[in-house]
Amino acid sequence: MKTKKYLFDGSNKCQLNDIPTNSKEDDVDKESILAETEKNLEKIAILQDIFYADKREGLIVVLQALDAAGKDSTIKNVMSCMNPQGVTVHSFKQPTTEDLTHDYLWRVNRCLPERGKIAIFNRSYYEDVLVVQVHNLQKNYSMAERIISQSEKKFFEKRYQQISNYEDYLYENSYRVVKIFLHVSHDKQKERFLERIDKPEKNWKFSSADLKERAMFNEYTEIYNTVISKTSSTHCPWYAIPADQKWYTRYLVSQILLNELEQCKSKYPKLSDEAESGLMECRRQLVNEK
Repeated sequence: MKTKKYLFDGSNKCQLNDIPTNSKEDDVDKESILAETEKNLEKIAILQDIFYADKREGLIVVLQALDAAGKDSTIKNVMSCMNPQGVTVHSFKQPTTEDLTHDYLWRVNRCLPERGKIAIFNRSYYEDVLVVQVHNLQKNYSMAERIISQSEKKFFEKRYQQISNYEDYLYENSYRVVKIFLHVSHDKQKERFLERIDKPEKNWKFSSADLKERAMFNEYTEIYNTVISKTSSTHCPWYAIPADQKWYTRYLVSQILLNELEQCKSKYPKLSDEAESGLMECRRQLVNEK
C-alpha cells in the first residue's frame, strides 16, 4: 500500500524535509492513479453505507496543512463520494471570544459525530499546538499564573500529552481518529498564492496575512515534525502525504479513508428471529395486497 511510507504510528519520528511533496519518488502513472482513485471512491461509498447502518464506531478525519496545500479541494473531491447524511465537515478557524473562555478542546467536543457517522475536521485542536506555539499566543491567555508562567517547552509538552490522552479516550469510546498532514512545498505554495491573486474568482481565498504565515514556513515545518512525532500512535496515526499534485493527494487520502473503513469491519445489523419473522409477515401482507 503506497500510504505506508507516509505513516507515523508512534514507532518513527517525522522529518518532513525527508518526505516528498510530489509523486516522483513513488514512480506512478497519473492515469492509473486516477482510475484507482475512482475505484476507491466507489468502495468508500459502499463501506460508508454499512458503517452508517452499523452505528458501532465513529470516525474523525483530521486534515492539517499549511496554507494552499489543498484541504478544501481534498474534502470536495474525496469526501463527496459519501452520503452527506452520514458526514459532517467542521472548519476550525480562529477561536471566538467564547471559545477562549473554555478549554481548547471544548469546541472540538461539540463537533464529535454520533457513532455511525464521519466527521471531517478542516484544521482542528492541533492548531492549539501549532499556530499558538509559532506565535507564542499562550502568554496572552486568560488563565491562572501557574499555567501561563510555565516555560514554553513545558506548556506544549503537556498539551501533546493531553491530545494523546484525548485521542486514547476517543478510541476507547469506539471512535477512530486518523490525522492527515498535506505536505506542500514552499515553491508550490507560492505558485498557488499567485494563482489566487491573478484569478479574480480565487481572490477571496487570499489574505495578506497568508504572506506573514508563509514567512514562518520553516518554523511551522519544525513544529509539525515535533507534533506529528509526539502525537502519533498505532490506533490514532498520522499520515504526512505529498500535496503538490492534487490528483495524487486525493488518491492517497482516498486510500487512507478506505483503509480506516475496512478496519472498522462494520456489518449491516442482523435482525432478531422475532423481528425477522415480523418482517416476513409484512412482506406477505404487501404481496397479497389487492
